[in-house]
Amino acid sequence: MRSSLFILSAFAIGLLLSVFKVIPDSLDVGLYSKYILFLLMFLVGMNLGLDTKLLKTIRSQPLKLLLLPLATVLGTFAGAFAAVAILGCIRNGAPSVSLLDSLAVSSGFGYYSLSSIFLNEARGAEMGTIALAANIIRELMTIAFAPLMVKYFGKLAPVSSGGATSMDTTLPVIQKYSGNEYVPVSIFHGVVMDFSVPLFLTFFLSLY
Repeated sequence: MRSSLFILSAFAIGLLLSVFKVIPDSLDVGLYSKYILFLLMFLVGMNLGLDTKLLKTIRSQPLKLLLLPLATVLGTFAGAFAAVAILGCIRNGAPSVSLLDSLAVSSGFGYYSLSSIFLNEARGAEMGTIALAANIIRELMTIAFAPLMVKYFGKLAPVSSGGATSMDTTLPVIQKYSGNEYVPVSIFHGVVMDFSVPLFLTFFLSLY
């Protein structure tokens, strides 16, 4: 949870610096965001490439558990459809976020830094902020409610809920409440979701 609070603090500081004109309007923030995105993708690839045990971990998993990322994707997009439908009912048929926007935001799968930069660049600061908030909330809910998820939905529930974070920030709570035997599954799931984020985001953004 500490890492999420650091992210929120950095966001709040950036917001305040802009509101109080500490950062000049002439600064091309979008250009810097693009370079940071390139650096982030490079570091993600390097981090996965340096993990010599990654392939062994994946190969050791039962076949049915290798389908867990697919279940996470389908469940996440089902939630995106449900969110648009609920917003439509609240606003009498006119949801404030389109289905395509909802799918794009949800395809961050908890990877708030990458998805928020993508959407900020393609759809503006508002969508980037929504993506940041939605994915941080996903991570925090996994950390906070992992015991209840295990109790009522099974030991794979917090792994799926964690999305891309199941290989790092939410892994300790998954290990604690699901058990050590689910750690390899969680790491594999997180790696696949990490790779899925840019693929789905690029796909949905191409539809605008």
